[in-house]
This record gives sequence, C-alpha cells and structure tokens, in this order.
Amino acid sequence: MTTSRRTVITAAAAGLAASAATTGTAHANSGGDSAGKGGAVKEHFGTLADGTEVDRWTIESGRTRLRVLSYGGIVQALEIPDRHGRRANVSLGFDDLDSYVTDSPYFGALIGRYGNRIARGTFTLDGKKYQLPINDGPNSLHGGDKGFDKHVWSVEPFRKGADVGLTLRRVSPDGEMGYPGTLTVRVDYTLTAAGDFRIDYEATTDKATVVNLTNHTYYNLAGEGSGSVYDHRLEIAASRYTPVDKTLIPTGELAKVAGTPFDFRRAKEIGRDIREAHQQVLYGQGIDHNFVLDKGITSRPEHFLTVTEPESGRVMRIATTEPGVQFYTGNFLTGTFAGTSGRVYRQGDAFALETQHFPDSPNQPSFPSTVLRPGQTYRSTTVHSFSTR
Repeated sequence: MTTSRRTVITAAAAGLAASAATTGTAHANSGGDSAGKGGAVKEHFGTLADGTEVDRWTIESGRTRLRVLSYGGIVQALEIPDRHGRRANVSLGFDDLDSYVTDSPYFGALIGRYGNRIARGTFTLDGKKYQLPINDGPNSLHGGDKGFDKHVWSVEPFRKGADVGLTLRRVSPDGEMGYPGTLTVRVDYTLTAAGDFRIDYEATTDKATVVNLTNHTYYNLAGEGSGSVYDHRLEIAASRYTPVDKTLIPTGELAKVAGTPFDFRRAKEIGRDIREAHQQVLYGQGIDHNFVLDKGITSRPEHFLTVTEPESGRVMRIATTEPGVQFYTGNFLTGTFAGTSGRVYRQGDAFALETQHFPDSPNQPSFPSTVLRPGQTYRSTTVHSFSTR
C-alpha cells in the first residue's frame, strides 16, 4: 500500500494528543524524508480489512532515524550511519501493510502479553488454570495468535529536553488471548540527543496476571537485505543459558555456556559455531535461546551486549533492566518474501535480541517471576546505543 499523506508534528506540538496532530497535512512519497528538527512525521501507511487506518511515524535525532507503525508498534525502519557517515536501515521489515498482516515473523513488533513461549499454552495462577491459544507447535508464542503485534496502538509524539519520542498505548481487556486482568500498557520509544534508541515499558492490571513485554526487531548492521549476519562479532555478558526441549521450551536448567556454541563471553563471529552438531543448536536450527545475564534484574539499564559489523564499522551496544535476552539467529527466515530493500530474506540474514524475563516462567518456579498484581506497576527498559569503529 502506498503512502498517501503526511502530517508534520513540530516541537511545539510534541506531546499533545494524537488527535490534535492533524494540521499541516501534505502529500509525501513512500520514502518519507526528514521529520524536521525536533519534530515527528505522521503518514498514512495503509488500511486494515475492518477499515482501521494505520499510520507510520518518523522521528529523528542526531544521525538516527526511526520509523514506527501504529499497527503492532512495529519498528519499520531504524537508520544509523556507518563509519563514513552513510546511513542505512539496519532493521528488517516491509514496505506495505498487507505483508505485515499476512507474512511477518514478528518483524519489529511489540510483543505481549507474554514474550516467548509458554508450554502447552497453560499456566496456573493463584490456583486457577488459564488456557492460551496454541500457535507454535504444542505451545503458545508471543501472546497468542492475536498478540499485541496484531493490534493498532494509539500514538502520541513527545519531546523531553533534547530527546524526541513516541508514546504508544493500548488497553488489553480481561480475558484477551486467555490472559486474566485488564492490562493498561504504555510503551515509550525514545531517540536521545546522542541518537540512542530507548524503549520503556509500563503496565498495570486490575487482576493478577503474567506479563513479559519485549520488542522483536531483526537486525543486520550491514543494512537489511545485505545478506548473512554470521560475520557480525557478538559479545554477551552471560555465563549461563536455558537449554530447551525439542519444542523450544526451557527444561528448567541454567546451563553453563562454557564449552558450547552459546559461549559469547568473549566476542566472536555469530556464525563461528552455528554449524556445530550440538543438540541445542539442532533443536533451534541455529541459536534461538534465552541467555541468563550475569547482571540479573537491575533497577536501571546496565550494559550486557556489544555487536559489531566489520565492513560498515557499525557497533550496537545494548543495556537493559531485564534478566535475560533471547538471541535468535533468523533460523526461520525462509526466503519466501522480500523486505524494504526489495531483496529476499533468507536464513541467517538477521538476528534478534529480545530482552525479557525467561520463557515459560509461569510454569517454572525457579525462574524470576513474571506475575503482576493490582497495585503494582510493571516496568522494563532497554537502550540501544550506536557508534562506529
């Protein structure tokens, strides 16, 4: 679907309700250029089958440009410069809404209510058993077959000092996808003055429930559509990971990474050990595992990961408050669709780093709890920082 119109929200209007951001309407091409100094650009991106309109928002700070869809809170593009100052989109995605609705393997999406897998789609909370949709083999994945990634969010631009951002909100009703409680969710996407991409999650509930929110952006620091990420060098401060069974549900063990393909404590190429005949690699058809961060849960984001692309010199550092990260090497990119570059995505053409509590925590008493009760506020923050070398 082609972009049909654009609305520029200047710094003076930033932070006002989205309904007030209807002035300055103008035609724009699908490339949609600059957001303007300190402003945000709102463009029509497409229309869902039920008539709901979907917008694309663009914000920019320093040399970082972010494009976000109201559908699924999707990061449609994240553009950062290489060592020569040439900007490229480093996130996988589509140019049209239909592809996101019908084909997307969660490209750039906000994930909820529960990121990752819950075994057999069931959990028991306060003595009551809850049944979730089964949408990944015998398990429930990423909130069910209509998770947060398949809903339209309200979006408002904001400015805080030199930072610019977007606030996304939605209310998930009691019983949605089988989860208890009315969950009120706010997510802030912020570009800092330094060009960092920060995500702040917040949620409250009126009934005891489980929550595990994350973002599922697929990265290729050489630029989306440029080919394999196996030459990217990755370092993760994680001495343990959670092994899985053949359906990718954690066994409950916190296993040492030492002597396995999962040892990224010292920087190495993503693809160096990915062909090793290790049972866990065979289960995941690559790496699709939760890493237990040495830092644990923290009140403020702490750095735990650095990834470098040698040709462009781009470096991404990630800090989080979360105790884990799901490192996924794009194992199920099947070559059946093309992205924003017009090039086909194949296995290993991207990686995802989903900061999170651990998969299947509601059924694993030894894992950090994901239970949220009335009167409590769920908070989580992840910061992506970019540089070159």
